[in-house]
Amino acid sequence: QVQLVESGGDSVQAGGSLRLSCVATGYTPSSYCMAWFRQAPGKEREAVGARYNDGSISFTKYAGSVKGRFTIAHDEKKKTLDLQLNNLKPEDSALYYCAARPGYTTTWSRPQSYPYWGQGTQVTVS
Repeated sequence: QVQLVESGGDSVQAGGSLRLSCVATGYTPSSYCMAWFRQAPGKEREAVGARYNDGSISFTKYAGSVKGRFTIAHDEKKKTLDLQLNNLKPEDSALYYCAARPGYTTTWSRPQSYPYWGQGTQVTVS
C-alpha cells in the first residue's frame, strides 16, 4: 500500500517562496511516477509537474503556468518528492496534492492516471 503525506504549505506574500515536501512509503521509488497537482476552490484539479526515472526512461515535466518558477526535486534515499515554489502569485493559491502511480505514463498531467494521493497541503498567496 502506497501512502503519501504532504507538508510545507503556508500563507505567503506574492513574490515569496515555499518548499513543499511529499513523503512516500510502501513503494519502490524508481518504478513509480510521482506528481504534484493543485486545486483551487471551484476549479478542477490541475497538474503542476511530474517526475519519473527507472534508470532507462526518465522525465521531469511542468505545467506551462509554473515552468521557470517551480522545481521538482526527488530524494530517493529519503523517499521524498519536493516542490520548490518561487515567485509565487495569488493565482498559485490552492490545495497542493502529491500523487503516485506505478510505472511510466504518457498521461502524466491527468489526475485519472494516479491511483495514490496524499491529503494535500494548503498554499495561500496574497
